Amino acid sequence: MQYFVTTNTASSEQTDCVVVAVFNQGQLSSSANELNESSNGQIQHYIDRGDITGKVGQTLLLQDLNNIASPRVLLVGAGDQTGIKENDYNTLINTIIKTLDDSAATRASAYLTDINVNNRSAQWLVTQAVTAAEASLYQYTATKSEAKPRGNPIASVSFYAASKDELSQAIAHGKAIADGMSLAKELGNLPGNVCTPTYLAEQAIKLGQQYDAVTTTILDEDKMAELGMGSLLSVSRGSRQPAKLITMNYQGAGDAKPVVLVGKGLTFDAGGISLKPAAGMDEMKYDMCGSASVFGTISAIAELNLPINVVGVVPSSENMPDGDANKPGDIVISMAGKTIEILNTDAEGRLILCDALTYSERFNPEVVIDIATLTGAIIVALGSKTTGLMSNDQDLADDLLQAGRDSDDKAWQLPLWDEYQEQLDSNFADIANIGGKEAGSVTAACFLSRFTEKYTWAHLDIAGTAWKSGGKAKGATGRPVPMLVQYLLNRIANKN
Repeated sequence: MQYFVTTNTASSEQTDCVVVAVFNQGQLSSSANELNESSNGQIQHYIDRGDITGKVGQTLLLQDLNNIASPRVLLVGAGDQTGIKENDYNTLINTIIKTLDDSAATRASAYLTDINVNNRSAQWLVTQAVTAAEASLYQYTATKSEAKPRGNPIASVSFYAASKDELSQAIAHGKAIADGMSLAKELGNLPGNVCTPTYLAEQAIKLGQQYDAVTTTILDEDKMAELGMGSLLSVSRGSRQPAKLITMNYQGAGDAKPVVLVGKGLTFDAGGISLKPAAGMDEMKYDMCGSASVFGTISAIAELNLPINVVGVVPSSENMPDGDANKPGDIVISMAGKTIEILNTDAEGRLILCDALTYSERFNPEVVIDIATLTGAIIVALGSKTTGLMSNDQDLADDLLQAGRDSDDKAWQLPLWDEYQEQLDSNFADIANIGGKEAGSVTAACFLSRFTEKYTWAHLDIAGTAWKSGGKAKGATGRPVPMLVQYLLNRIANKN
């Protein structure tokens, strides 16, 4: 869909439909009031009749009002005039898009900056509206023989502002984030027999061909063996699909130190010898959603041509129960030279990430952030709404938490204290790959922290937020692309 800015009043806007807000108890927004006055009270007539009360998500589509340039007016319930929550605003946007799709309108103009969403700026309202609108329009069709058509799809939406320059950047940010999320969703939703490590590598090469600022490098298993990545390669031994180490280098700021994003790329995780239960195992195609978010973030910042350097590192493999697969009790040697006792082969994400984290040292990073569907324990702790965050640097943690709040893609910080490290003690190696039943998300991060001592680092556990399980809503979410892009935007703003 296309997005524009309009400076016309609601009554003078010539489009297929104008969208204005009505608050609780039928209170009119300023744009709705302007329409009401121009139409000699017709809007108030429908409110007085009780056709719309202003509850969030309510809609009333009106036709051919007096003295209104557009043939349709869509009244949308926007809740409390003093302010609504971000989730309510997303609901409102989704409702608007669905209603417009069900109408005959193909162009619309939305007057949404009348709405107070926790005192957010007009720029935020528009960026979030574009992101939410695109998310509501996303459909997975890659492996379907026939795509379900969208009725009469809305083709363009304009947002009202006093000046066109005021919202142009907000639209660009929203569209780039939405495009990045769509890419992440598409990669996550593809089945494991399509989206293999080799397929991911091919998509990275295409991204490099699409954007001049992105340079892609692919390391095969022989090269990884030369570098001593024994931990990563121990996971891929059980699969017929060869592992890949993918690097996407976005160069937008000369020789400045980069932000390195490391995304877990397990394109299918059967658990290895420590085989997962059959129920729900199909969803283990989503174990590469960390890597998908790196792809989506690189795509978004390249689309925006941001003045920053970012390196995306994706260790990609499958975890399968082959005769050559890791066995509980095996000991492997990581790229960092640390020996690891594998007590559970289903704790493989940290085995591929640790070598990628060591590899990231060569980029002389400003910060390193890994993103991984790492532990089921994070879902027990935080559910499916919030990403888990752990870090060896509080300033970095605070910056990511702020980016989560700014983008409405929230995270919550968990401790990374030395007291937890002893759970990873091994009688036979430098470190065990699991720390027992207690604090599973924290001990997983503690494991990774052993390989990040040379730089500032944060870990995002997205096992609860990367996809929705079961039913019609099942599918990848594209998170935490909004948080990551916002973090990078905030870094740029803070340096200017």
